[in-house]
Amino acid sequence: MERIGDMAEPPSPIEIKIGGNETIVASRSIEQLRAPLWAWLVATMVGIGHLRPGPGTWASAVTVLLWWGLGRFLPLTWQWPVAILAAVAAIALGIPASTRVAHADANPDPTRVVIDEFAGQMITIIAAPLHWKTLLAGFILFRAFDILKPPPLRSLERLRPAGRGIVMDDVGAGLYALLSLQILIQYAVLP
Repeated sequence: MERIGDMAEPPSPIEIKIGGNETIVASRSIEQLRAPLWAWLVATMVGIGHLRPGPGTWASAVTVLLWWGLGRFLPLTWQWPVAILAAVAAIALGIPASTRVAHADANPDPTRVVIDEFAGQMITIIAAPLHWKTLLAGFILFRAFDILKPPPLRSLERLRPAGRGIVMDDVGAGLYALLSLQILIQYAVLP
């Protein structure tokens, strides 16, 4: 048990070589600078978040392609529940994973974190027919809402912990895109 007068010493500064002559001096310990492997794998969608340019666009595109591939093998009655389950799982795992990666990066919204795009894109295509035109429209709508962030999406970014803000603004963009896509489907603009 620690006595009242005993205080842990602050972590000693560490130097991190970036390349060339650049060095960052951090006052955090190595453990604080790293997120657990599971958090990196979830947050970056197993590395998709490292693709350039536009890691969020890559993540959305991969999500649509994965859903098209998987959804074709599911009975129609299972497509909605599986899509909802995938979106809920991405939200539930994405918030803590994104929080840990954001803290490790010392960045409130690192571009490598793309699990939020997976969640938002899955929400968008929950009730969409597995037709290329519909999936493409869902992709475009989600990316537009995610980039433009109409009200109140921008305010959702400020939710804490960091992962909640990272994920929830994309959930909101996914809901906007879902509604828009369903309107296009209901009015026979899309198949």
